[in-house]
Amino acid sequence: MEGDAGLILNVSSLPGPPRRQKQNKAVKRKPQWMDNGTPTKRKRTLPASSPLKNQAKAVDVSGKGNLASAFVPKKHPTDRQDESTRPFIKTSSLFKNNPKIPEIPRGTVQLVQEKVFTSDSFTQLDLHPHLVSTITTVLKMSSMTSVQKQTIPVLLQGRDALVRSQTGSGKTLAYGVPLVQSLQGMKSKIQRSDGPYALILVPTRELVLQSFDTVQKLLKPFTWIVPGVLMGGEKRKSEKARLRKGINILISTPGRLVDHIKSTKCIHFHRTQWLVLDEADRILDMGFEKDVTVILNALNAESERRQTVLLSATLAQGVTRLADISLNDPVSISVVDETWDRSEPELEPVQGAVCSPVNMGNSSFAVPEKLKQHVVVVPSKLRLVTLSAFILGKCKFEKCHKMIIFFSSCEQVEFHHELFLKVLLGGAESDQPGHPLPPLPDLRFLRLHGNMDQEERTAVFQEFLQAKIGILLCTDVAARGLDLPQVTWIVQYNAPVSPAEYVHRIGRTARIGCHGNSLLILIPSEAEYVNSLASHKIKVSEMKMEDILANLMKDDRFKGRQWGNKKSRGTNPQEVRERATVLQTEFENYVHSSGEKVRWAKKGPTFTRGPKANATLLKSCALNIQVGWTLMYPRSRGRKDTENLATRKR
Repeated sequence: MEGDAGLILNVSSLPGPPRRQKQNKAVKRKPQWMDNGTPTKRKRTLPASSPLKNQAKAVDVSGKGNLASAFVPKKHPTDRQDESTRPFIKTSSLFKNNPKIPEIPRGTVQLVQEKVFTSDSFTQLDLHPHLVSTITTVLKMSSMTSVQKQTIPVLLQGRDALVRSQTGSGKTLAYGVPLVQSLQGMKSKIQRSDGPYALILVPTRELVLQSFDTVQKLLKPFTWIVPGVLMGGEKRKSEKARLRKGINILISTPGRLVDHIKSTKCIHFHRTQWLVLDEADRILDMGFEKDVTVILNALNAESERRQTVLLSATLAQGVTRLADISLNDPVSISVVDETWDRSEPELEPVQGAVCSPVNMGNSSFAVPEKLKQHVVVVPSKLRLVTLSAFILGKCKFEKCHKMIIFFSSCEQVEFHHELFLKVLLGGAESDQPGHPLPPLPDLRFLRLHGNMDQEERTAVFQEFLQAKIGILLCTDVAARGLDLPQVTWIVQYNAPVSPAEYVHRIGRTARIGCHGNSLLILIPSEAEYVNSLASHKIKVSEMKMEDILANLMKDDRFKGRQWGNKKSRGTNPQEVRERATVLQTEFENYVHSSGEKVRWAKKGPTFTRGPKANATLLKSCALNIQVGWTLMYPRSRGRKDTENLATRKR
């Protein structure tokens, strides 16, 4: 035994080809003198730092057998066509050298909740019979929600209002019903050529289309009142033609309306009597302050008196400043039950506020009662496979799920959409002719972000709106106001900028009393975000990463070679890890299939920790998209980036 050891040392010192030297070193690393008995055989891959990490299949450490046969060269992707079983080649150490997962605090959180429905019917209001009939038959609304019960009578009296209510509580009808009732009851019948009688401003194009659809349904009995839209991405020439013909209820994004105010002569506001700012705080967050100022000046110059309504689920101090400028003796309306914590210091109330004197700048947010919120803390290298396992578990094996996944940038949406189509779905859509993963017809991926053409954005929005199952990958363009039916899960791959944005994201589910779920994915250094949510009266329960990865046990496409055709009994932690590694390897192989895809992976996140972090992450094939800075800590980005955050394209 000792002679053998000496021989190995002597051979390793002789000059020879570099590859031969490394092979001998690999054998030398296993000391055979530690046990007088015959050493047992076992297979082991080389460390990730070895240049042969992609070629090492197994090493016979007993000293027997041919050393050259222990190494198998890496196969070209096209060679996989002839394989009956996919080899298990480990290229990343997903479960090594990860930071410790911190404990999620489980303190008591006093929730802020709202009673959504009331027993009051629309028939109890002084509305036109045809309007009531339309609400009950076309919109399928039999009773009012709490915010509608408080808001509609106030607006019918002609008062200005500042309305705060949770997402999905029916705020569109809260201003839409009194608006239509007011216009249809005017003494002199409205003519199309009169121009805008009402102006509705919303932050995104998708919300423009949704609001237009709701108003159009309310106007079904009153055909002489014409609604219309102005939004970016449309042809200005066709919009000018519609303005010349006449639009009585104009729904627009602020930027496009300012464009027409400056360049279109036929637009005027002589008869404008209503101004509605839906998602008012979001309009300000997106950097539309100057545009709103231009619009208010144009209205003030042409119309002496108008009724103004500001609405949102999270009204903040910026909105109260806007209210001071645009509202006249407003009514502050907020629907909150007795769990509201009134011990917190209140801001200066809006002048003339009556009817539930609630602090609009209060930092506590109400979320739907039937919304179950979850959080999972995952090491950065494991975020992608964890997200994939969660998608497979909910949308493939449980089925009948409709899911929205939020990312922080347009580039991330595009990259993940391509990655899931080519790798997770596989099949005919893959660029690799010998791709081992069969297609999954149960999964359907769509994408939505601000860099898409308007025609494509509209098509995707309508497709997801009508679909019964599907997965929408999107930025915050879909975070506000959109009413997407049957959405059961909201996943946030990147934590939002603020708790207010978190509330709006999760508000795409559990709407109007329905059930819903949300999942927030954090890395260990971001675990403090849970305390930030708790300080705003938002409670989340913890999910374990291991439980999510266990979904891979249901899919035999990710079996490692060493498990063969064995049937798993229960959840074997080692097999779960190996299946996660197989899935990660598929992602890595796709990214490294071309230099263009590697550059695309590097470009994925908008905010990262720097080029060194990106290079290290790509080396471990975690695709650098997995440590994209989640925008939680504005101080680390510097003042300039913080100021530009609201104006970046989403």
